[in-house]
Amino acid sequence: MIFDQLSPHFGAIVHGIDLSKVSDADVADIRAALVDRKVLFFRDQTLDDDGQISLGRRIGELTASHPVVGGVDAEHPEVYALDSADNGFADVWHTDVTFMRRPPLGSILRAVTLPPTGGDTNWADAQLAYDSLSAPVRELADKLVAVHDGNREFGYYLAQRRGGRGNEWDGEVVTKLEPIEHPVIRVHPETGRRGIFVNPGFTSHIVGVSEFESRAILDLLYAHLTKPEHIVRHRWRPGDVAMWDNRSTAHYANRDYGTERRVMHRITLRGDVPVGV
Repeated sequence: MIFDQLSPHFGAIVHGIDLSKVSDADVADIRAALVDRKVLFFRDQTLDDDGQISLGRRIGELTASHPVVGGVDAEHPEVYALDSADNGFADVWHTDVTFMRRPPLGSILRAVTLPPTGGDTNWADAQLAYDSLSAPVRELADKLVAVHDGNREFGYYLAQRRGGRGNEWDGEVVTKLEPIEHPVIRVHPETGRRGIFVNPGFTSHIVGVSEFESRAILDLLYAHLTKPEHIVRHRWRPGDVAMWDNRSTAHYANRDYGTERRVMHRITLRGDVPVGV
């Protein structure tokens, strides 16, 4: 297995491995690289939904497909289908499911149907972004707490399409999306590194400051997080699988393929409660 680094600190293309036949040693290497490089790309894979689930179970404990959205079918409740024909877009910077108390540790995404052109996905390194903030801004951000709210994106879906009954998440069936507080700067549980842990998709405001101050602080952090030097961009090919550490990244899927269809299947690994500085 060869890791072809995409930048000095962030991202790698992994060569020489068949994800349908990984050994225990391979799993350990992938897990270590996931924490170190934060997002990994595997070309020319042959996984289907069963294989994707099997791989995920080797790497960690799987969650339901999503707190609100049902699985791709009854046989695969762990698989979340992002289908552009059913408004399955992710064209806003976000970190997966931060509106729950325990967001996923990581995600594994598989290309199913790709448009002829477009549909790239971008990942931002939240730890590198934190490290490159000026010291006074880091000191301010270290002290802040933010609210994450899934109602804007998924409240209507839960009420109208699921009849107010979502999936089981952390041992409880989701019947409403209560806003949740997380630290603005998250300390990674495996490395102790700090990273920016707010995102435009789900963060509503910062606790204890005015609305004007909250908006200004969040806009500053979002702009800094998504600077080009903090980003890797992946151009999808059939057979591609991406895997990322949800505790230290944010991502954005380009919606630049017109009326063509784009379908991706995602699974998520059970995470822990975010801890601040």
